[in-house]
Amino acid sequence: MKHQSQGLTRREFLAAVGAGAAAAAAGRPAHGAAPADRPPNVIFIFADDLGYADLGCFGSKTISTPNIDRMAAEGMKLTDFHTASPVCTPTRSALMTGCYPKRLGLHVHVLFPQSKTGLNPDEITVAEVLKAQGYATACIGKWHMGHHAIFLPTRQGFDSYYGIPYSNDMGIVAEGMTFAKDARFNFGKTLEAARTDPYERDKPPLMRGEEVIEWPADQATLTERYTDEALKFIRANKDRPFFLYLPHTFPHVPLFASERFKGKSRGGLLGDTVECIDWSCGEILKAVKELGLDERTLVIFTSDNGPAGHPAPPLRGGKGTTWEGGQRVPFIARWPGRIPAGAQCGGLSSVMDVLPTLARLAGGKAPADRIIDGKDIWPLISGQPGAKTPHEAFYHYSAYGVMSGVRCGKWKCHTRTPLMRPAKGAPADQPFAPALYDLEADIGEQNDLAAQHPDVVKRLAEMAENFDKNLTATSRPVGRIG
Repeated sequence: MKHQSQGLTRREFLAAVGAGAAAAAAGRPAHGAAPADRPPNVIFIFADDLGYADLGCFGSKTISTPNIDRMAAEGMKLTDFHTASPVCTPTRSALMTGCYPKRLGLHVHVLFPQSKTGLNPDEITVAEVLKAQGYATACIGKWHMGHHAIFLPTRQGFDSYYGIPYSNDMGIVAEGMTFAKDARFNFGKTLEAARTDPYERDKPPLMRGEEVIEWPADQATLTERYTDEALKFIRANKDRPFFLYLPHTFPHVPLFASERFKGKSRGGLLGDTVECIDWSCGEILKAVKELGLDERTLVIFTSDNGPAGHPAPPLRGGKGTTWEGGQRVPFIARWPGRIPAGAQCGGLSSVMDVLPTLARLAGGKAPADRIIDGKDIWPLISGQPGAKTPHEAFYHYSAYGVMSGVRCGKWKCHTRTPLMRPAKGAPADQPFAPALYDLEADIGEQNDLAAQHPDVVKRLAEMAENFDKNLTATSRPVGRIG
C-alpha cells in the first residue's frame, strides 16, 4: 500500500516518521523532570487463558494476587471489557490492529506450527503507531500471530522479541525457523530425531529476535525469565518513552511453576502459575517506582480470553465459547495522577480499543487509511464524569470465526451456538433458536428472554447479519507465505 504523499510503502513511511520522532525524543531532557508533553510509557501485561474470577480483585477466593489487587486499588477496573474472540490468535491480532479478527483474515481458530499464515505485514500494529511517536518497543512472551520470519514481532514494529512463537502446548519447531549458533537443546536425543517425533508435544521453542535459542523451552522458569527481560528493557529505556508488550505464556495449559511457586497456592497448579504472574507484576511495578517513572507510566493488565477447564463465576462458560465467561475478562489500568485510584467502570469496551486509545495518549492517531473497529476509551479508563461506552454494539464471533451474536446496551443476543463448535456430526450452520439475555439483570446468562422480546431478537439478529456482511465485504487479506 503506497502512502499518497510520499510514494512509500506504509511500513517505510512509518519507519521514516519513527526515525524522526526518535531523533526528537533523543533531544529531550533525561533523568530530571520530563517535559510536560512527554507521552506516557506503556506496559501492557497480557495473561493467557486467565478467567474473569482468577484474580483476588475480581472475586477469586483461592488465588492470592496482592500485587495485581494493589494495581486495582490504585487504578481503574473495567468490569465489562471483552476480547475479540474466545481463543488466542484472533484476540491477539485484534489487540495489535484495533480490528475484528475477520477483517484481518485471522478469525478461524488459532495458528499452529504447520500454519503458513500470520498477521499481514501490511497491517499497522499498535507497536508501529507508538514507534512512530519515538517509543522504544519490545515484545516479551507469547506471540501467536505467525512464526515465519515475516510475521514475527521484529517485523511488526517491535525493536526486540524474546518468547515463544505460539502456544505452549505446541511443540514441534516449525519449518523455516532459524537456530542460534549457541542454542540450547534440552533433549536426550538428537535434534533431528526430536524434530520428527510426533510425541514431542508441549515443548515450544524459545526465541530471541528471529532465532531459536532454546528447545524445548524450560517452561517452569518462563514467567521469571520474561520478568528479567522486562526489567532489563525498562531500565535500558527509562529516559525515553517505551512500550512493553508482555504477553505471558500462562495460565494456558500445560501448567508449569518453578520451585519457589510450585505447591504454594491454595488454587493448585493453576493458582501457582497465576501467583507467579502476580509476583512478576509486583517486580515490574517496583522497578517503575524505583526508577521514578510511576507518574509517567500507564500499566495495563488483562487476558486474551476466558479460562480453560474451570468456571469464571458469576459468568457462564469459558474459553472457546461466546458466553460471557469466554470473552469478558478482567481489565485493570494504573497511572498515578491520571487514573483515579480504586475506581470501577462498567462501560462496554474491548481489546480492539487499545490501539486507538494508546495512539491518542502517545500524541498520534490511529491509522486513517483503513477501517479500525476500536474506539478511544480513555474517558472510561480515566474516570471522566459522564463517560459512556463509544460502542453502539459489540459483535461476537465464535472460536472458528462464525458470527454468533451481538451485544447492544443491556441486551445480548446469541444468534448461533455459544459453544466452540456444533455438536459432533452437526453442520456448522445448524439451525439455532436465538437466545436473549439482559446482562444488567442476568450477567450469568441464565434467563433466556427471547420469547418475551421477539422484537429485540429480530432487531439484534438483523444488526448482526448486516454487520457480518459488511465486515466480510471490507476484509483485508491475511498474511501468507508460499
